[in-house]
Amino acid sequence: MSFNRQIGWKNAVFPRFFLAAPGQIAFIFRLIYMKKTKYIALAALMLAAVTFTSVAQTNIITVTNVVTVLVTNVVTITNVVASAPVGAPTPAVTADGAAATVKPVPQYPWESSVSAGLTLTRGNSHSLLFTGDYLTAKKTPQNEYSLGLGAAYGRQDAQDTVNNYKAFAQWNHLYSARFYDYVRADALRDIVANLDYRASVGPGLGYYLIKNDKTTFATEAGGGMEIEHLGGKYDSFGTMRLAERFEHKFGDRARLWQNAEILPQVDQLDNYVVNFEIGIESAISKSFSLKTYLDDSYQSIPAAGRQKNDIKLVSGISYKF
Repeated sequence: MSFNRQIGWKNAVFPRFFLAAPGQIAFIFRLIYMKKTKYIALAALMLAAVTFTSVAQTNIITVTNVVTVLVTNVVTITNVVASAPVGAPTPAVTADGAAATVKPVPQYPWESSVSAGLTLTRGNSHSLLFTGDYLTAKKTPQNEYSLGLGAAYGRQDAQDTVNNYKAFAQWNHLYSARFYDYVRADALRDIVANLDYRASVGPGLGYYLIKNDKTTFATEAGGGMEIEHLGGKYDSFGTMRLAERFEHKFGDRARLWQNAEILPQVDQLDNYVVNFEIGIESAISKSFSLKTYLDDSYQSIPAAGRQKNDIKLVSGISYKF
């Protein structure tokens, strides 16, 4: 009976064990499979993280490269600006990187001219008259500068008839488009009139009654100090000055001008000088022109034995530069 019980126990346990074994084995495999799946998933997550990090870093490097290219472009534009010729519009870079045109600085050059005239006669009379002038001027929105030199020499029948030299300089400072003050200096030497020298300097005020591209007409009033050596006598005194200047241009080919001034002695009004000039100029090319003008100088109290009035009518050629 004991043996049967043992056999019966074995018969009862072993079958159940073998019947349950497949399920237990499957459960163990499931546990192992789940752990492996976790490891695989974890490894996949780590690989994805590494891949994402690599992609992110690649993007950052790409942005850095773009910034570098932009900076290089800006430097290139700067080099173009530096190599631009003087006076020409130069490109610049605005805040958004676009090119902008910089306006050139306005230029106000000096405008100069040299004039010469010659008259020569032979036969019943022997005469020579030579004149030469140099004029230069510069105008800006705030200032106007003018300077002139002139000389004339004439001889007839072995006797000097004209022999004078003159110079002037004037600076106008504009407070508006029409109103200005000025400083002017004049010098004159006339050997035939027995005037060794006359020099004057002084300030004044001026106003453009007309001022446009074709016509200018200005009046001036001021005072000054004058020194002279006339007829072997030296003198110095204060003077007043009243003057006017007119110019009209006929297109780009011709112009008409006229100047006049009177300078009376302050404490002796019957002693005065009047200077008058009128002329016309016509262009024959871009640089050369023909010029004819009348120059009249009147001295109310001349040197002994001399005339009050000296008049010259001059025709010559002028070169502008």
